[in-house]
Amino acid sequence: MGKICFYDSPVGRLCLVEEDEALTGLSFVREDPAEMLRAAPEPVSPESRLLAAACVQLGEYFAGRRGVFDLPLDPRGTDFQREVWEALRAIPFGETRSYAQVAAAVGRPRAFRAVGSANNKNPVGIIIPCHRVIGSDGSLVGYAAGLERKRFLLDLEAASPIPNQEVGC
Repeated sequence: MGKICFYDSPVGRLCLVEEDEALTGLSFVREDPAEMLRAAPEPVSPESRLLAAACVQLGEYFAGRRGVFDLPLDPRGTDFQREVWEALRAIPFGETRSYAQVAAAVGRPRAFRAVGSANNKNPVGIIIPCHRVIGSDGSLVGYAAGLERKRFLLDLEAASPIPNQEVGC
């Protein structure tokens, strides 16, 4: 089964999940971490090279020194969701796109609501940058981890000295 680890970020504790040598999950911890560990398929595995690399890269991102993540990802979802998540990864560091723009990018210009739903189900937050999707009027909308966190991440990227780069693996 999978391996997990926790990372204390400036926007809260994150839970990272590795399965089959790929990152399959990165989410904000909402409940007591001890409860999560009791429900986890295996004990926390800090020895995992992938999870260790993910934590290092997250540290660099939050320090404003990384704009591109270099990690193998395997987000689990429908074909449409995976297509949307790939489009999210193409949004350059420090930039935003509207739901309508993402819908157009996946060849379904009227599917902005479906894009919003796929965005909400993103299993690898931050690394698949769903926080970079905003309302067509430029407003912050629809972030499962809370709009305060979304604002923090967008402000972090805007203030970073890193030039705009596409996020990818």
